[in-house]
Amino acid sequence: MPRFSIIVPSHGVAGRLSLALDSVLAQSYGDFELIPVCDAPGSPAADVATGHAGRDSRVAPVNSPPSAGLSGARNTGLRAATGSYVLFLDGDDTLAPGALAALDARLTETGDVDVLYFEHERTPWWEGEPTKPAAPLLAKTPAGAFSPAQATQLTGVQLPAWSAAYRRAFLADHQLAFPEGQFTDLGWGGLVTVAAERVAVLRSVVVRHLLRRQGSRLNLPGEHHHQLLDQVELVLDAAQGLAPERSQALFEQLFAVVLKTASRPERLPSGHRAFFRRAGRLYRTHRPADFRAPGGSLGVQHRLLASGAYTAFKALRGANRSASGAAERVPRPRMLRTRLRYAVDLRRPLDPNLAVYCAYWGRGYACSPAAIEAKARQLAPHIRSVFLVEPDAVDAVPKGVEHAVIGSRKYWEVLARAKYLVNNANFAEGVVKRAGSVHVQTQHGTPLKKMGVDQSTYPVVAAATGSFAKLLGRVDRWDYNISSNRHSTQMWERAFPGSYEALEYGYPRNDVYYTATADEVARVRRELGVPEGKTAVLYAPTHRDYQTGFDTGLDLEAFCAAAGEDVVVLLRAHYFYDQGRAESSGRIIDVTGHRSSEDVCLAADALVTDYSSIMFDYANLDRPIVVYADDWEVYRETRGVYFDLMEAPPGPVARTPEELAQVFRDGSYAGAESTALRAQFRARFCEFDDGLAAERFVRRVFLGEPPETVPPVIPLAERVPAPAATLVRS
Repeated sequence: MPRFSIIVPSHGVAGRLSLALDSVLAQSYGDFELIPVCDAPGSPAADVATGHAGRDSRVAPVNSPPSAGLSGARNTGLRAATGSYVLFLDGDDTLAPGALAALDARLTETGDVDVLYFEHERTPWWEGEPTKPAAPLLAKTPAGAFSPAQATQLTGVQLPAWSAAYRRAFLADHQLAFPEGQFTDLGWGGLVTVAAERVAVLRSVVVRHLLRRQGSRLNLPGEHHHQLLDQVELVLDAAQGLAPERSQALFEQLFAVVLKTASRPERLPSGHRAFFRRAGRLYRTHRPADFRAPGGSLGVQHRLLASGAYTAFKALRGANRSASGAAERVPRPRMLRTRLRYAVDLRRPLDPNLAVYCAYWGRGYACSPAAIEAKARQLAPHIRSVFLVEPDAVDAVPKGVEHAVIGSRKYWEVLARAKYLVNNANFAEGVVKRAGSVHVQTQHGTPLKKMGVDQSTYPVVAAATGSFAKLLGRVDRWDYNISSNRHSTQMWERAFPGSYEALEYGYPRNDVYYTATADEVARVRRELGVPEGKTAVLYAPTHRDYQTGFDTGLDLEAFCAAAGEDVVVLLRAHYFYDQGRAESSGRIIDVTGHRSSEDVCLAADALVTDYSSIMFDYANLDRPIVVYADDWEVYRETRGVYFDLMEAPPGPVARTPEELAQVFRDGSYAGAESTALRAQFRARFCEFDDGLAAERFVRRVFLGEPPETVPPVIPLAERVPAPAATLVRS
């Protein structure tokens, strides 16, 4: 009897099925059987499965007709399974390296449990940061094996079927199988929860789940949403007699799913009222004794559902959608209730130990605000940190970092109460600068192009900037402005005239260029998919104000072919764009969606850019930089610049694609002349970046240490940048 049976339904995912099967066969732990469930012999998926079975005797394909659906395929696999524990894997997902060994070790620790829940990663179909949605739920559970009554929030309703390992004897004893129809994971998870008596968790990633570009089919409009209530009723019937504390948690989570669908009428082209009425009947029939509805808007929805007040529910849903739409369009307190609450909060005392951070208008946990927040947790743990993010960036906030969604009630509350407000852009127009509060502008680059009021004489840029009076009003809120070199200090003073104090401490986000180790560089390269031993060239063009949409400005395939067979390109578009190209190829890796530009720079052996400020940051690594200036004159005239880059470049300048390929082909991009140019550039623009910028800031601003006691800047000649992966630094 094998330790594990891994069941892999394959309907509709033949193109990625081999990756799923290979991820299982590549596991270091080998005591398993792999059961691909295919449509029928001769289908594309069956051919893939048969090929793997011919190479490895542990692969045992079975067939299930497409008409049986996902539940039928999984049940077919269950009937064929002989292992002690059963796992499920979607055909376009993969097992993480070492996953089975980690499961075996955990089960050895806990002994036999009915269910072992584990973490999974959700990976975007484009280049982007994976998230771990199960991690917060599993973090709240006991350390060893436990009874479900000890962690009532762990019901299985919130987890997919492939986020756990199930003891096969337990499933057989309780005759558990996947319910027919749609939303089968919800029914399965609920039934398993009701039957389980001993469970445990593994707080590490086992499955890597690929989010499909078109999204989940379950979220599409259709009559299948009525089947959600079938699954809910099935679980509620099975849960009768469950202990009160368990039944209440299960009930609340089930109806959270129901209300999520009820509040989205576009998912139900017809029968929305019937859905609501049936849900209300289920609610009233199965509501546990002493059940207390949650607070806020969700609690109101619970009460309306319980009373069958469809018209009122519909009106509430419309009001909530209008309010959320307004908050997303303009992040300021426009609604009357929000204005009143914000006004009340502004009258409350400042919280001296509250710091609020934001980066790139809420795009995520990034840049210098993130570096400062991380350092504050080390040096000033008494400071409560809240990071502001847009709704679609919530999942990318690291574990342990508190956040608030922009436009939410919490967002305005912390903005009103915080003593410290740290941003690399600007806070919303409606934010009030309170007496005693400290606003910090970290900036997000060294200025080559004209900034702030210096843009006023460039019509294209000025039109996009908007009101310069409002811009200066935002500058008036700043108490500190961080600078990485004297050039920046002077240009910021021109571009953003105000009464703030310049902190010439270096950019906190650049600290990592001096603190990262060779192992961390290697890890990032693996995560980005850089092949071993290849020279990774980061291509990072800037935004053109006179262009619409992103254009690479360079034939990257042709560049790779001409530059040499060892060259791969990491493409990173300006942060205005979500993606640099439609898809990555073997030699071109689109890293635009990667959260951290610092990670991308660490992974690169050389940089090619036009006029992007990334060159100033990358120069801290003392690695080769090449300027591709095919339209310098046009850019200089339309955007405006503070100095002539052609007179003081950080490395060779190429004007044509042929010249660019040549400097890589003949090695001059990393030659003596390139090294000399880079040394001059670093002396001018890497003046204060030495790996201690975040510490200097936290000690001065958060801890109140006098300027003369903060760590001094390490001389450039004494700094040791993070090592490159494939090049020896001069």
